[in-house]
Amino acid sequence: MSTIGPFPHPADGVKPASPPVLTEDQQSKYDQVLTAVKAWTSLPKTSAKGAEQEPLSDSERMWLTRECILRYLRATKWNVAQAEKRLQDTLVWRREYGTDGFTSEYISEENATGKQVILGFDNEGRPCLYLLPQNQNTKNNPKQVQHLVYMLERTLDLAPPGQESLALLIDFRNSSAGSQPSIATARQVMSILQGHYPERLGRALITHLPWYVTTFLKLVSPFIDPVTKTKMRYNEPLTDHIPSSQLMKVSGGEVDFKYDHSIYWPALDTLAKERRAARTERWEKAGKLVGESEIYLWGGEEKSVGATEVKEEAKETNGTVAADSTPAANTAAVDADLAKDTAKLDVKDAQEPSVPAATAS
Repeated sequence: MSTIGPFPHPADGVKPASPPVLTEDQQSKYDQVLTAVKAWTSLPKTSAKGAEQEPLSDSERMWLTRECILRYLRATKWNVAQAEKRLQDTLVWRREYGTDGFTSEYISEENATGKQVILGFDNEGRPCLYLLPQNQNTKNNPKQVQHLVYMLERTLDLAPPGQESLALLIDFRNSSAGSQPSIATARQVMSILQGHYPERLGRALITHLPWYVTTFLKLVSPFIDPVTKTKMRYNEPLTDHIPSSQLMKVSGGEVDFKYDHSIYWPALDTLAKERRAARTERWEKAGKLVGESEIYLWGGEEKSVGATEVKEEAKETNGTVAADSTPAANTAAVDADLAKDTAKLDVKDAQEPSVPAATAS
């Protein structure tokens, strides 16, 4: 089978694992952080001391999902104060770094040779991001890190409902000694990944390591979080982790993939924009809630958290909540509308001529 664009969905039968049920203590700590972030009206525009404050945008409030808050709580070992600080630090970093402003056009030149490719999903439904140093086309510069951040964001855009992490496939086949980043760049990347994308790396599969990369990894090892190290696998058969129907032939799979920037790049941009637009529509129709369910936003089989809150209020008051009493109370109608929207998107995914990967899944 062949493809020239990103896959819209995991292989048939592949579903993310269900999240663990929170303990009473964990739920209490989540509620504390949720209450705190709901009260945020503005944040500093930069990390500079005494920086000017700016109101939270809708995109920033939508970013503060239930699962996002839980990821930061897990990353801080359920320390409420640290989770709140790190969430705020990341929002300020996203403003200062400009993550939401990186456009497909701006990043395009960095990926002209296909040195990073989002293709397929692993056995747990994690979207796969290939890093291919042999296709390196630029020298060390700040835009290389911006490119990686952009691709991380797009990879997460394509994740199926209920999947919070991604699989990183780093293939050093045919790479040269100068293709790896500098130590300074590697430290910056690790700082960004560990500080602002906690709990996002599900697995890192590293193959075809030449001696100079092994040496490089030893040099940067002190900057890698111990938990991250446990997720790294070296020279294991990729078919142990990824269905053959969603894995490149050169990596042992069945997918005949050759990167064509003129086709792949706009296809990725279109698919990611469609997914973001659908999430935004769901978020707005359900009442623009901070702490919204990512499963709901990503089009999964879960109602908005607003619907749950309304049910709980109804139980407590032993009464009936009017259908239009709050924005969140409208979620039954919203879910019906969005089910139709999602069905249309799925049909479009399957028929989209610039993303023929649907025929290969």
